[in-house]
Amino acid sequence: MSQDNCPHTNLTILGSAQRKLRCRHCHLTIDAEELSESYCPECYESTGDQRYDFESVASANSGIQYRCEECGLVIESDLPH
Repeated sequence: MSQDNCPHTNLTILGSAQRKLRCRHCHLTIDAEELSESYCPECYESTGDQRYDFESVASANSGIQYRCEECGLVIESDLPH
């Protein structure tokens, strides 16, 4: 089916943007899911301090992408998730 004639009714969400955290001490920015310990790995590695002080950072791509399973079109949403 061509993208022009497709009603785009069968959509799949593509890897939604992940929440980013930034250490308030060393400014390391890391995905919340990658933070295996609850303390900053960079601060711990460099100084031995276990620092838990993070702030949320808005992602550059704060929207969500969808792919139409019928025609393959990727649709960008600029609405925050």
